[in-house]
Amino acid sequence: MKVTINNSSGFCFGVVYAIEMAESILKDDGVLYCLGDIVHNNKEVDRLHNMGLKVIEHNDLLNLRDCKVLIRAHGEPPETYNIALKNNIELLDASCPIVLKLQHQIKAGYEEIKKIEGQVVIFGKEGHAEVVGLLGQTDNKAILVASIKDLDKVDFSKSIYMYSQTTKSPKAYAEITAEIEKRVKFSTNAEIKYIANDTLCRQVTGRERQLKSFAQTNDVIVFVSGKKSSNGKFLYSSCKKQNKRSYFISDVDELDTDWFLDAKSVGICGATSTPRWLMEEVKQMITKIV
Repeated sequence: MKVTINNSSGFCFGVVYAIEMAESILKDDGVLYCLGDIVHNNKEVDRLHNMGLKVIEHNDLLNLRDCKVLIRAHGEPPETYNIALKNNIELLDASCPIVLKLQHQIKAGYEEIKKIEGQVVIFGKEGHAEVVGLLGQTDNKAILVASIKDLDKVDFSKSIYMYSQTTKSPKAYAEITAEIEKRVKFSTNAEIKYIANDTLCRQVTGRERQLKSFAQTNDVIVFVSGKKSSNGKFLYSSCKKQNKRSYFISDVDELDTDWFLDAKSVGICGATSTPRWLMEEVKQMITKIV
C-alpha cells in the first residue's frame, strides 16, 4: 500500500514565523510567555511547552510586569498593546502579515464609514483569536456574522463595509456577501454604500483546491489537525466531500486499522496549523499497522 504525505500541507508561513521566533527566544532565555496557544495544535503546543513556552490568557497579562510576551500569528486587538505599554511588557509581535493588513484595512474602513453612520460587518467565528483582534479595530462596534441567519443584526437601510476572517470558506463568504447585496437592493435609501472586501488568505483557499484533487486520487485520506483549528475543520470538510473515506485525527493513537481495508493508497494531509513532524509520525504508524 502506498502512503503519501501531501506536499502542500503543514504550517503556513505565518505560523512558521511565530514558531521560529518562539524557538529563538527560548533558546536564549529558556522561558517565554505566549498569549493564547501559539498554534491550534495541541501536540505542537506541548512540544514548545517542554522547551519553556508558557501559555497565558488575556487576564494574566494584566498581572505581568517586565517580561517578554509573544503575540501569535492570529494578531491582537489594540487593548493588548496598551496593557503591555503600561506594564513594561516587551511584545514579540509574530502577527501574520496578512492578518495585520486586514486589521489596518478594517480600522481605516471603520473610521471612514462611521462618518456616514454606516456599519462594518465581519464574517467570522465568534471568540476566534483572529476575530477578537479584528473586532478590536472597530472598538468592538463591528457586527459579527457567522451565517446568513445572523444578518438580522444588520440594518440594511445603512451603508455596509464587509470583511471576512482570513481563513473562512470562499464559498460561504460568497454566499453571505451575495445575500447582503440582494437585501441592500431592496433598501429605500438610494445613497447606501455596500462594499464587500476580498480578505481571504490565498494560502488557505489555494490549499483547499489542491486538497480536493489529493483527496480524489487516494483511496483513504487521513486528515491531521488540532480539534480547535477552524482552518482544519474547513479543509477536512473539503476532503470529506471529495472522498467519503476521509478521517480526522489529532494524534497517531486515533488511527483505526479498519479504515485501510482494501485500500491501495492512503493520503495524509493537514491544516495550516499541523506540524510536518506529526504527519510523518502518522505515516510511520500507518505503515506499521497495515
